[in-house]
Formats: sequence, C-alpha cells, structure tokens
Amino acid sequence: MFKLTSNSPKETREIGRTLGPLLEPGDILCLYGQLGAGKTALAQGVALGLDIEGPVTSPTFILINEYEGRLPLYHFDAYRLEGAADFALLGYEEYFYDEGVSLVEWADRVTEVLPRERLDIEIEADGEERRRLCFNPHGKRYLALVEDLKKHARTWD
Repeated sequence: MFKLTSNSPKETREIGRTLGPLLEPGDILCLYGQLGAGKTALAQGVALGLDIEGPVTSPTFILINEYEGRLPLYHFDAYRLEGAADFALLGYEEYFYDEGVSLVEWADRVTEVLPRERLDIEIEADGEERRRLCFNPHGKRYLALVEDLKKHARTWD
C-alpha cells in the first residue's frame, strides 16, 4: 500500500499525470471515494499522462468514455449502475482485456466482477481540497506499478 496527500484538484490531476506514463496495455485502475472526492480529477491526470488531448469528463450519464492517446483509455462510471449485471451489459470484459487502460469510477458498485489483479485507488476528502490517496495493488504487475509510482512521485505532503 502506498499513500499520497494532495492539497488541491490540480495536485490530484498531477498525481494521475505521474501515473499515466507508467501504465501498460490491459492495466485496470479502480477508483473508490465519495461524491466530490476527486475521482474524475485523478482520471483527468491519468489521461494527460497517456497523452490524451481534449477534455476528459466523468461519464456518469454515458457510463463509458473512450479516449485515444499513447494507449486507449476506457473510462467507466458505475455510479448509476444497479450492480454487476448492468456492468456486464456494457461489455466490460472486452475493455478489460483489450490493449488499453481501463479506469472504473465507483468501482465499489461492481466489485464482484472486477479482476483479482488490479490497482485499487481510494480517495478520501480531508477538508475542502485536501485529499488522501491510497494505492492498493492486487497482483505482481500492480505491486511493480506502485513501486514505480513511488520512484516517480514527488512529495505532495
């Protein structure tokens, strides 16, 4: 487990931007946190780190957005889903096992279908803009990814 503190949405995006270049085809990032915690800000940073140009928005009403960059980014939002069955209707498996990076906001709503190997990122508000991010890797690939992030991340504390 690795923890970082962000003092603003800009810093949360910067953390994501640091993570983006470290990602590989097939990586799966699962974001957890309350409404307004900063999940979309982190996703925007990951997109920047994947060399994705243009606006990245929460796919709350669309459920999934696809972006092209160094690697494709498949940005899911499970907030409005009733559960895993609804997620299956989106064809998540085709995305998870494709050549892009899958990022799932509100992953706690679909945990039963998430792969065992993934990177869970919990974001917790600590005041108006301050956020605590906890990176919890599941599997060798994600342990290595978190170790890489530790080397590349500047101190936001």
